[in-house]
Amino acid sequence: MNESKLLARLSELAGILPAYIDNWQQQHATPPATQRMLLAAMGFDVSSPEKLAAAIDEREQRSWLRLLEPVVVIRATTPWVRIVMQDGVADEEWQWRLDLEEGGSLHGQFYPKTLAKIETKKIQGTTHTAWQLTLPEHIAPGYHRLILLRAGQVYAEQVFIVAPAACYQPEAVANSGRIWGPAVQLYAVRSERNWGIGDFSDLRLLLEQWAAQGADIIGINPIHALFPHNPEHASPYSPSSRLFFNILYIDIEAITDFHECDAARATLRTPEFQMRLEGLRTTEMVDYAGVAGLKLPVLEMLYQHFSERHLAKDSERAAAFRAFQAREGERLYRHTLFEALQEHFHNQDPNVWGWPVWPEPYRHPDSAEVRAFEAARQDRITFFAYLQWQADLQLAAIGWRSLELGLGVGLYLDLAISVDGGGAEAWANQALYAIGVGVGAPPGTQQSTRSGLGTAAIRARSSTRSSLCTLYCHASAQHAACGRAAS
Repeated sequence: MNESKLLARLSELAGILPAYIDNWQQQHATPPATQRMLLAAMGFDVSSPEKLAAAIDEREQRSWLRLLEPVVVIRATTPWVRIVMQDGVADEEWQWRLDLEEGGSLHGQFYPKTLAKIETKKIQGTTHTAWQLTLPEHIAPGYHRLILLRAGQVYAEQVFIVAPAACYQPEAVANSGRIWGPAVQLYAVRSERNWGIGDFSDLRLLLEQWAAQGADIIGINPIHALFPHNPEHASPYSPSSRLFFNILYIDIEAITDFHECDAARATLRTPEFQMRLEGLRTTEMVDYAGVAGLKLPVLEMLYQHFSERHLAKDSERAAAFRAFQAREGERLYRHTLFEALQEHFHNQDPNVWGWPVWPEPYRHPDSAEVRAFEAARQDRITFFAYLQWQADLQLAAIGWRSLELGLGVGLYLDLAISVDGGGAEAWANQALYAIGVGVGAPPGTQQSTRSGLGTAAIRARSSTRSSLCTLYCHASAQHAACGRAAS
C-alpha cells in the first residue's frame, strides 16, 4: 500500500472525512497534506510509511485488545455494551457494577459465553470475541461508570453516558411553535448610563422593552470570557474561555459593593472621570481599551472593599461568594489562575499574548512553578473570581426577569465554535484540544493569530460537563445563571 493510501486509511480510522462540500455545493477532496497535519495534531506518528502502517495496525486492533471502550454513549431504553474477551476466560463468571452519577449502584453477574455474540477476530493466533452485555432498562440520563470484575478484582472501567432522547425544548417552540424577537450585538448597544459598551443592565432593559412588544426571545452575541490584559482582542468568536463571561459587560453601578464603597463613588464624580466617560459614550466605535481603562480600576476598588468588609469578616455576602466558588469548582479556579498568570507575564513583557509563550514550566497547570505562583498570588486569583461572580449574578437576574415577564424562551446566547489557542480554556484542558490546528469558514480562510493557531483550535471532545451557552437561557430554580447548564 503506497503512502497516500496509508494516509487515507489512517484518516478514515481517525474520523477525518475524505471530502467536504463547500457553501457553493462543490465537493473537495481532503488533500494528503491536510490529512497528515490533522493526524499529527491527533498524536499519530506520520513521519514514514512504516509508522503509518504501524498506526493503522494499532488502531484496527485497539478495540479487540481491551474489554471495554473507554467511553460509550447510550440512547436506547434497553442499553447494552460491547465487551471483548479471549476465549479462555469467556466461560468464567464475571460481575458488572454500574456506579450512578447521583449515587448508588446497580450490579449483576454474567457468563460471557451465554451472551449474544457480535463478531470474532483472530489476532496473533488468539481468538477474541465481542459479546453483547445487556444492562437494566431505564437508566437515568447522566455520566455513570461501568466496572467489570472477576473474582472481586476490577478488570475494566468505562464512562457510561446515558443521553436523553431529546434536548430540552421550551413549550413555546414545541410542536413547530413559532416565536420572534431581535438579535442584538450587546457590545454595540449605547445608552445614557453605560460606560461606552453595552452591559447587563442594558440587556435587562432591552429584554423588558421587547417583551412589552410581544417578543419571546432576545438573541445576543457570545459573551464569553476574553482577555482582560488585552481589551482590543475583542472578537466574541475567539474567546479565552466559553465557560465564563466577558467582565466588560458588568454594570459596575449595579454591584452592591459600589453602593457601599465611598471611594468608588467619589472617583466617578471627579471631572476627569466624567470627561473620559463622556468620550467613551460618544465615540463612533467601541473603544475597548478605553472601557477597560475605566472599568478595571473601579472593579479593583470594589473588590478591595468587598475583601475588607465581607471576606475578612465572613459576612453573608462572603458566604454567597464562597458558595459560587464551590459551585464552579476547579474550572473557575483554573480560569482565574490563568488570568492572574497572563496578567503577571504580560506586565513583565507586553509581547506575551498567551500561555504558549509563557516560561515553559508555567505552560503546564500542574507544575510546581504554577503551584508556587498560586500560593503567592491568591488575592489576585480571588479578584478575578469576584469578577466572574458579579457577571454571573447580573446575568442570572436577567434570566429570572425573563421568567417573570413570561417570555417563551428568554435569552439566546450565541456560542463560539471553539476558543483561542492562547487562552484559559486551552491552557487548562490541553489534552482535549488538537493544539496547532485551525478552522475557518470556509476552510482555509481563518484569521491567523500571533499564536499561529488560527481563530480556534479544533475541539476534540467536551472539556467539561457544563458548557457556557446552552442557547435557551431561562433561569431555573436549579441553577439561576443564564446560559449555564446545571452541573
